[in-house]
Amino acid sequence: MGAASPREDRPTAAVLIMALAIFLFTLIDTSAKWLIIAGLPALQVVFSRYVGALLTVLIFFIPRRGMGEFRSNRPWIQVLRALALLGSTVFNFLALRYLPITLTIAMFFAVPIVVTLLSIPILGERVGLRRFLAVLTGFIGVLVIVQPWGAQFHWAVFLSIGALLSASTYFVLTRLLAGIDNNSTSQLWTNGLATLALAPIALQNAVWPENTLNMLVFLFIGFLGGVSHILATLAFRLAQASLLAPVTYVQVIYATAVGYLVFNTLPTIWTAIGTAIIIASGVYIWQRERGRSL
Repeated sequence: MGAASPREDRPTAAVLIMALAIFLFTLIDTSAKWLIIAGLPALQVVFSRYVGALLTVLIFFIPRRGMGEFRSNRPWIQVLRALALLGSTVFNFLALRYLPITLTIAMFFAVPIVVTLLSIPILGERVGLRRFLAVLTGFIGVLVIVQPWGAQFHWAVFLSIGALLSASTYFVLTRLLAGIDNNSTSQLWTNGLATLALAPIALQNAVWPENTLNMLVFLFIGFLGGVSHILATLAFRLAQASLLAPVTYVQVIYATAVGYLVFNTLPTIWTAIGTAIIIASGVYIWQRERGRSL
C-alpha cells in the first residue's frame, strides 16, 4: 500500500472541487432515474455505475501506485463499508423509479444527523443534549418531507430511508478507517466488491438501452461515479471536513434545477420546508463539531 498524499491548505480550491463533485453526484441520480424510467432493471443500472467507477479508479490509481493499493489493513471493515454503500445505491436507485429526485436527495441531507447517532455505539462518541435536540429537529424535518399521515404518502419512501441508513453507516465506517487505509484502497475495495457481487445478477438476462442517448447515459454513469468520488477525496485533502460539510447543501439547487429541466418536476412546499429544517439541524451539528475541533 503506497504512502498517502500529504494534506494541503487550499480552502478555495477545495470548496470549488467539492461543489463540482456534488454536481456529479446529482448527475448520477439523474442518470439512474432516466435509465430506470426507460425500462432498464435497477440492479443493472447499479452494476453499470460500479463497474464504470472501478475502471475509472483503476486507470487513475494503479499506474501511479501499483497493485499494492488493493492491500487493506482492515479488510472486514472494508467489506462492511462496501456493502453499506452498495445498499445505499440499490435502495436509492429503486426509490428513484417512484419518487421525485428532489425528495430522494432531500432525504440524504439527514445523513449527518444519522451519522451523529450511529457514532455513539460504533465510534464511542458522546452526544450532548443540544446535539441530541438538533438530531430530533432533523428527524422532524424528515417527517415533514415524508408525511406518513398524508394521502400522498408513497411506500417507496421506505426505500429512501433504507438508502439513508445505509449511506450513514458507510460514512461512519469511512471515519473508522481514517488513518488505517488510503482513500485509493477504500475506493478500489468499494467499487471492486460491488462489481463482483452484482455481476452474476446484472449480467443474467441483461437488458440493453434501446437508443444511442440511453446507451451513452448507461456508459457514462460509472465514469461519473468514479470521478465524483476522486474529486471529493481530493477536496478533503485540500481542506478540513468542517469547512466542506455545508457545501453539500448546494445540492438543493442542483436537484431542483435538474428535476425541473429533465423531469419537469419541482419540489413540493412540504419537501422545501422539511429540507430547510434538516439543513438548519445539520448546520447546527456542523458548527458544534467544528467548535470541538478548534
